[in-house]
Amino acid sequence: MNPAVPLVPVILCGGTGTRLWPLSRASYPKQYWALAGDGEETLLQQTQQRLEGLPGLAPPLLICNEGHRFIVAEQMRQIGVEPAGILLEPIGRNTAPAVAVAALQATAKGDDPLLLVLAADHVIRDAAAFRASVEAGRAAAEAGLLVTFGIVPTGPETGYGYIEAAEPLRSEAPVPIARFVEKPDRGTAEQFLTAGRFTWNSGMFLFRASAILAELERLAPEVVSSCRAALDQDTADLDFLRLEREAFASCPSVAIDVAVMERTGLGTVLPLEAGWSDVGSWSALWETADQDAQGNVLRGRVISEGARNCYLRSEHRLVVGLGVEDLVVVETDDAVLIAHRDRAQDVRTVVRQLEAVGAREGRAHRRIYRPWGSYDGIVEGERWQVKKIVVNPGASLSLQMHHHRAEHWVVVQGTAVVEKDGVEELVGENQSTYIPLGAKHRLSNPGKISVEMIEVQSGPYLGEDDIVRFEDRYGRTSHLPQAMSTSQ
Repeated sequence: MNPAVPLVPVILCGGTGTRLWPLSRASYPKQYWALAGDGEETLLQQTQQRLEGLPGLAPPLLICNEGHRFIVAEQMRQIGVEPAGILLEPIGRNTAPAVAVAALQATAKGDDPLLLVLAADHVIRDAAAFRASVEAGRAAAEAGLLVTFGIVPTGPETGYGYIEAAEPLRSEAPVPIARFVEKPDRGTAEQFLTAGRFTWNSGMFLFRASAILAELERLAPEVVSSCRAALDQDTADLDFLRLEREAFASCPSVAIDVAVMERTGLGTVLPLEAGWSDVGSWSALWETADQDAQGNVLRGRVISEGARNCYLRSEHRLVVGLGVEDLVVVETDDAVLIAHRDRAQDVRTVVRQLEAVGAREGRAHRRIYRPWGSYDGIVEGERWQVKKIVVNPGASLSLQMHHHRAEHWVVVQGTAVVEKDGVEELVGENQSTYIPLGAKHRLSNPGKISVEMIEVQSGPYLGEDDIVRFEDRYGRTSHLPQAMSTSQ
């Protein structure tokens, strides 16, 4: 074992997590929320932080879609991590292309590091046990074997795929894989537990970049060729690497398990007991969280009186659980979920209904995140609306103008620089300014704390597509899809 071999985390940030609606939505899915533990770190941030202390740990490669790129970059900045790269998928193509792209990128300069492939939305309560498992798999991975981490089952779960080991499982080193098994029925799952050689398929892997590339070339050459073409034609966009759309779209959509792990002779499995969960539902989140004496998990502004075995979460308003049992209650700024814990998996059917009728609540929150911060629609009338705007330290909105609306800005925190028709002014707390219709303007935050501002818009048309950009440091005018590029 050579601890000097770099260990590159490959963090897959895709997925929408619809079963955790109304908190998790397509515009801001579960991996970007603080769901596990009592701290403010998101699942993505925890995925990176739990690796600290591993020998040879290198900066991570993150793979996400275009719409989430600034969220990923900001969350890494918040924890002081500068990624080796943030690769942008123009279209979802499952995990095999994501792994192929990461391996190609990691070996582009002749290096051959270990790749630790992780999902950004998993919970692992015992980080030390997880790091120990990674170390236990390092020698096999350095020797060219493909290591997958199999979760030691805690029950006859029918919602996960299983891995059967060809030999008795050992915690100190991986053993060969006999087969992968799709999600079984309960009777079969109970037999698996009795056999003792079965683990849940976690979707986490450790292997040499060259080893996984060689097996992909042998077993799924069309994946590698499409990904290589997408990388060869990529474009740098600020701190991001944008894969070429047409080449990547030609890539088959296939999981790394199906493309390689189920067919290779190099697959091995290492048992992992570290409090793992893929947080697939609110009931799963309740099970993995610390519960009070009454079996409740309480988050936010919550009062529990006589409630038992409930998950109660408030993001804004006060939530009171009075004499209720076995419920999930989740409050957000525009929706409230009340469900029996046994039905928590069915939330995705509600999301499908919302999407079918085009309801905004099905895919986006009232608060919309942008590379410079966020805005929140508070209230609106026929010819006016009020928003709360938050601008991050050092950030700036585009230089822009509007044809149909004027704006009044009132700063309630921090100090903003406001540019109007080429003239700059400082606007501090409790001060205001007016942006006439047609004025070329920009809002910037030169300070160390966030600028919070109340914006009142008035005019005959208040749609987010009433905007003309003249300058934008984030390149949104030329790259983002129209639906994502028209706001602020």
